[in-house]
Amino acid sequence: MSVSAVSASAVSVSAVSCVLNRVVVAPSGFKESLSAQAAADAIAAGVRRVLPSAEIDRIPLVDGGEGTAVALASATGGRLVALAATGPVGEPVGTHFALLGARDTAVVEMAAVAGLSLVPRALRDPGATTTYGVGELIRAALDTGVRRVLVGCGDSGTSDGGAGALQALGARLLDADGFELPPGGRELTRLARVDPSGLDARLKDTELLVACNPFNVLCGERGVARVFGPQKGATPAQVEELSAGLENWARVLIRDLGVVGTDLRGGPGTGASGGLGAGLAAVGARLLPRFDVLLDHLDLDARLARADLVLTAEGALDHQTPRGKIPAEVARRAKLHGRPVLALAGTLGEGAHDVPGVDACHGIMPAPMALADALLRAAELLTDATERALRMVLLGSRLPGRAAQAAAEVVPPEVVSGTQRPSSVR
Repeated sequence: MSVSAVSASAVSVSAVSCVLNRVVVAPSGFKESLSAQAAADAIAAGVRRVLPSAEIDRIPLVDGGEGTAVALASATGGRLVALAATGPVGEPVGTHFALLGARDTAVVEMAAVAGLSLVPRALRDPGATTTYGVGELIRAALDTGVRRVLVGCGDSGTSDGGAGALQALGARLLDADGFELPPGGRELTRLARVDPSGLDARLKDTELLVACNPFNVLCGERGVARVFGPQKGATPAQVEELSAGLENWARVLIRDLGVVGTDLRGGPGTGASGGLGAGLAAVGARLLPRFDVLLDHLDLDARLARADLVLTAEGALDHQTPRGKIPAEVARRAKLHGRPVLALAGTLGEGAHDVPGVDACHGIMPAPMALADALLRAAELLTDATERALRMVLLGSRLPGRAAQAAAEVVPPEVVSGTQRPSSVR
């Protein structure tokens, strides 16, 4: 993580609203550090130090990854169902799915059974990990009698194209000699035939929805193995092996399951969670933009419309943020109501200042420190950073006349660090 300073445009935020009576706090979680709820609590604590009388509306946001089932169960008055299932490295793990308040919809969070956080660092090989447990959770959800299953994609530790999930749902994946393939994405290069005759018959009568990032595709130069494989521990050689396996996986699925009307190779969301999107689409699932599916349960737009200031956050703000990350979605929706947005992040990377709708961004690190220490102290760092950023906002509100605008446009070089630089309100 790098040291970073408040963007010069943070001073100009106060020009939008000098009186901050209502602050909306709408962060995502920080991977392997803070849940969305913990991040919201940490930011709210920082707001309270500066604006003790402000109304703080905490909206911890999920993107289909870790915390999705808990958040949606809480938002709808539903409940969690705890059980054991096969984890990403093949060992049983304690996991859960959610039954929403109406009791006709179940939410399966793939990260709760096949997420990267469940893969020990010494075993991070996306060629070997499996989504088998996702299929087991879908089956368990069907056992409750629901008519709709929503699968949240994100934070995965797998790259098997959803092959494991389909095996758990009854499909047989066979090599050229008719033997069942073992788990893992690297085995997909040997796939010769998919036998769907044993698929759970209840799938035909169930609405299967997948909440996914539409920017993630299965194959090609921007395919999921190439984009995310290295983050999950794949070497360059393994990336090419996984890419070839997923190409073969798509070809065989289209042929043997008679997939029509869906582009399994390059369709939006097919690469979600290491290709789980494509695997589930092959058995009839609809792949939907995750925020369209998830955020409506939280009444987000109406709550943003009432804000004087919106605070959002994520672990890294950079050029990837506009490609389906929570801060970009919060900023987009906030701007529909003309609300100013301040983003906090563990790191500010290339493109942090170019996220549409984000008026200012601020890194939470006050000084260089080891990653392990930063992860351990994330809540403390986030609270302190929120306080620093808001004090800068209030300073801007006290500048006379047009001095605030001038201060935003002319900033001594030492105020800007890293890749952060002055940017205008978007």
